Amino acid sequence: MRLYRTGEVAKRLGVSTMTVRRWIKAGKIKAYQIGREFRIPESEVLRLLEGKLPDKVVIYARVSSRDQKEDLERQVEYLKNYCSTKGYQVTKILTDISSGLNENRKGLKKLFKLVESGEITKVVITYRDRLTRFGFKYLEQYFNSHGVEIEVIFNDEEKTPEKEVVEDLLAIVTSFAGKLYGARSHKKKRLVEAVKNALRDD
Repeated sequence: MRLYRTGEVAKRLGVSTMTVRRWIKAGKIKAYQIGREFRIPESEVLRLLEGKLPDKVVIYARVSSRDQKEDLERQVEYLKNYCSTKGYQVTKILTDISSGLNENRKGLKKLFKLVESGEITKVVITYRDRLTRFGFKYLEQYFNSHGVEIEVIFNDEEKTPEKEVVEDLLAIVTSFAGKLYGARSHKKKRLVEAVKNALRDD
């Protein structure tokens, strides 16, 4: 009987070594402990390859402000329908009403915990910027290292470069204005509106 190291099994299954270790601890994979390491029998690897574990999916949706609550509901509904047609098993729906620049979002923090615990295998979002305004590739790499794939429904290439710059600029202004004047202050709203009007005039 051939025994495989956790790293070898991870490569064959297309997940991270940490994920394999978590599966062993959770009893999803039978393994022999040799000192501090685990060895997995070939029969177990073949079983997993044949009936690969179903994707455990999390839906993540975000809007920037409270007056976009209806947009958030529509976003969630669209994601649910999309996952249903794909046959995905949705384990959790996470949402945030906050700037894409805000790193302390409640929903995002919960998502990180699920990724790190090995409880999920896929995150489904509408656009990249729903997850983060900047640094998407780093986030994707980090999720992948935990055996989690990010599935983006719509391609950002549909947006013109000009539109992307405008959206990014507005996100930065909104974020800084909120920090300066408070998230719900009139000064913040006036500043954001002034920037929007200036951008429209251009």
